[in-house]
Amino acid sequence: MAPELALTMRVTDKCDVYSFGVVALEVMMGRHPGDLLESQLSESSQSMKEDNAKLLLKDLLDQRLEAPRNELAKAVVLVMSLALACIRTRPGSRPTMLYVAQKLSAQRLPSLPEPFGMLTINKLMGI
Repeated sequence: MAPELALTMRVTDKCDVYSFGVVALEVMMGRHPGDLLESQLSESSQSMKEDNAKLLLKDLLDQRLEAPRNELAKAVVLVMSLALACIRTRPGSRPTMLYVAQKLSAQRLPSLPEPFGMLTINKLMGI
């Protein structure tokens, strides 16, 4: 890390939120989400952001596992949408860990906005 960057970074609870998002994505994807994270952080890479926004959720998930259905699909969408919210570029736009914990602990899963196989990352970022 460049010394000048280290001086401008402030460590806050939003850093922990970001880290949670990275770990959650890694679990769901079955690999480190490096390209996805890079596209989120790189302001100069608008085309990379647009490509990721068109990505289907089903293609981002660990391909070694069977595609989720029914309630499991709803749980996957919830976790992925929360993880994506946690890695937002601006720390102030990330949720709190209390919010994330409450959403993950909810007794009822939200309904899917469209069929699981059609959900894009862009759509999840808006959920």
